[in-house]
Amino acid sequence: MQNGSRPQQAKGAGTRSRLVRSGEDFDIIIGFLGFWALVLLVVTVWMEVTAQPALGWALGLLATLLALYGMVRLRRKLPARK
Repeated sequence: MQNGSRPQQAKGAGTRSRLVRSGEDFDIIIGFLGFWALVLLVVTVWMEVTAQPALGWALGLLATLLALYGMVRLRRKLPARK
């Protein structure tokens, strides 16, 4: 079957499903960042409680939380899932 013999889809077909899927992609990234934020929070608290240097862990936690906040803001701009 040649490339030109396939029926062409209408322009913009599947756009809605792509927007929903991109929202789901954001949800996966948000969950991933949330997991690591929780891990870094536990490690940072443990390092503080045991009087070990925790600045690096705290900065990593801050960076993760800022990335998480940015992803949640971007996710809100996408259409709601149905």
